[in-house]
Amino acid sequence: MFVFSLVLIAVLIFADQLIKIIVDSCIDIGGVVEVIKFGNFKLFSLEHVRNSGAAWSIMQGKTWFLVGVPLIVCGFGVYYMYRQKDKSRFQLVSLAMLVAGGIGNLIDRIRLHEVIDYIKFEPVKFPVFNFADICVVVGALMFAVYIIFLDKPDKKSVAEEEKSEPVSEETTENSDE
Repeated sequence: MFVFSLVLIAVLIFADQLIKIIVDSCIDIGGVVEVIKFGNFKLFSLEHVRNSGAAWSIMQGKTWFLVGVPLIVCGFGVYYMYRQKDKSRFQLVSLAMLVAGGIGNLIDRIRLHEVIDYIKFEPVKFPVFNFADICVVVGALMFAVYIIFLDKPDKKSVAEEEKSEPVSEETTENSDE
């Protein structure tokens, strides 16, 4: 399953970079292509913008920090995936999405010193984002669902914990009677 996770990371990074290449070559920076529109109501557009910061353009110009932290996080993510390779597929897919999204934006930061964003959801005033951002958010939500609802302790580790628990005095007193 670990190999599948690595392949998924590669496929998602490839999709992210391919979309960004198409946007960069077909839409001028600042240009907008309306994709879904009903009369005067715009629902979804492609708007080519560049972001040299993190989410909501915070930390603009801090490229080395915005490269260093994701490198460490993605490295830890792959290591954690390897350690959890025999666990839940759901968990590994969520981690693969997180890592792929992080690497997708990391490639832009290293190559361009900024990230190409292009997805604009018109009904809500929200920053323009990209496919890598979607991977990070969906992966994080999936991982949270896994941790909160699906993560079950190993039977072996639960049994070991029960064996290592100290015997209480009440139990000792009751056994003497």
